[in-house]
Amino acid sequence: MMRVRWTYWLLIASALVLAEGCAIRDDIPYPTVESDITAFEVEGQCDADGTGEGSAVIDKSNRSISLYVNDMVQLSQLKITRLEATNDPTVFVKPDLCVTPAKFPNKTFSAPERDADTRMDFSDEVTFTLHTYQDYKWTVRVEQIIKREVELEGQVGNAIVDATSHIVVVYVRESQSLNAIPVRKFSLGGQHGRVMPDPTSQTKYDFSQATKFYVSYAWTQQTEEWTMFVYHTAEDVQPTADATTNEKGATVISGTRPNGVTPVVEYKEEGGSWNTVPASALKLPTSTSYEVVLSTLKSDVKYIYKVSFGGIVTQEKEFYFVGEQLENASLDNWHFDPVGSDGKFKLYKPWSEGGNSYWDTGNRGATTVGDSNSTPTDDTPTGKGKAANLQSKYIVIKFAAGNIFTGTYIETDGTNGVLGFGRPFSSKPAKLEFDYKYKTSTITRCGDSSYEYLKGKPDSCQVYILLADWDGEVYNGKNNEYKGQKFPFIIRTRPSERHLIDLHDPNIIAYAQMTKGEDVTDWTHETLTLNYRYTDRQPKWVVVVASASKFGDFFTGGETSLLNVDNFRLIYE
Repeated sequence: MMRVRWTYWLLIASALVLAEGCAIRDDIPYPTVESDITAFEVEGQCDADGTGEGSAVIDKSNRSISLYVNDMVQLSQLKITRLEATNDPTVFVKPDLCVTPAKFPNKTFSAPERDADTRMDFSDEVTFTLHTYQDYKWTVRVEQIIKREVELEGQVGNAIVDATSHIVVVYVRESQSLNAIPVRKFSLGGQHGRVMPDPTSQTKYDFSQATKFYVSYAWTQQTEEWTMFVYHTAEDVQPTADATTNEKGATVISGTRPNGVTPVVEYKEEGGSWNTVPASALKLPTSTSYEVVLSTLKSDVKYIYKVSFGGIVTQEKEFYFVGEQLENASLDNWHFDPVGSDGKFKLYKPWSEGGNSYWDTGNRGATTVGDSNSTPTDDTPTGKGKAANLQSKYIVIKFAAGNIFTGTYIETDGTNGVLGFGRPFSSKPAKLEFDYKYKTSTITRCGDSSYEYLKGKPDSCQVYILLADWDGEVYNGKNNEYKGQKFPFIIRTRPSERHLIDLHDPNIIAYAQMTKGEDVTDWTHETLTLNYRYTDRQPKWVVVVASASKFGDFFTGGETSLLNVDNFRLIYE
């Protein structure tokens, strides 16, 4: 009996020790549950030019949102009409930014509750904190588009409009009488505001001295006092013409023009005949400026252009058409974030810190248990800049192929990846050029039994490009939406719901690929010619993928296969 009691008390003591240990050493980490804003809308939302409904630009990499509103709403009391995010976070904002802090929702919503007040002061950048097990700070910047336009007869150059001091300065030709000037445009309060008195209601207006106007906006009856000064000048606008390349690789011819004169823009191939740009293709942002976009020319061909302004013709100048290109095609821009409980792993991202993502990798999946296997390297064909170093590895529990692609790594689903393939693209290149070298290795890992026959054979790298016009269609039972957010094409590597690119997809317009299963020890220049299945359809998306292991989507490959790739360039013919 004594032995039983002794055993009983020993068990009780052990339990207490264990309980005390649990109380002191509660070091089980919270799960990492990220929260991303997937939709954000406000009243008066519009495009950058102040028209249409517009949509917010949501940058997940920087956790930032930017959008525009028209001149119908008040920034200091702007109503949020939609706020959605992943993983059902609690929402925190500074109370002093809310019109009614007690009525601002602390959860996301597709539409506000009837008794909620979602009005906030967006005069400056606003921070939203999404709380799950961690805090994720998102910044929202709202820019209001108020088109203030002033154009007078005989005006020289654009009006100087100072919205802070409420002053307008306009210069006119010396031949223009100051006390009788026809007014073409006068909208200091934006499209929906009012100006009193209205100078456009008279045939001519007297600006011989400083003139007062009273401006009100669509959201208020209160007025601002503005002062306008009109002066003579001996100078006139000298016409100019310059050719530049925009972010899509198209050539933009733009410059200044005499007040009210519509220019004639002409261009030709060297040695060819002149082509005249239709007047309907000209943009005239102000009475003294113009621009035209040329986007259907031959690549790497010398062109000549000139612009006529009545009796004035600019000197002929040369330019080369580049064509729409991939962003960060040189792969020079990278940064990394520390990850892991102690920050010992590095999550490399193929874009500049604070910049926009265009390429992405599978690193976010790999760094849950190890370091990135797709990283930048100083080993480049020219010895300058960076290249992509794509290393296949077996990381603790799973094979991970080194890769880079145009699109977004959405999330890790268990040990599987969910990726959004594709970036906006509307051109029709003939070829894709790039530089690469490759070190193959023997395939030792097979994550899919149907690929067991590859074990013992050399691994192969793959680089491919495709142009597609996906538009939300369902294909192979899958669509382009994941947790409420849409992507051009969603890749899922989980075997039970695997969804990969299929070359028989009817939305693929053009395709080209390179597969290499042998060592290429020196930097080599490669050119892929796109095969167009449809020449009468316009692309909407471009997908470019480079992988050190061709069957990496099936977690199959060699553990030391290494692909270096650099200098992507699209060629137009």
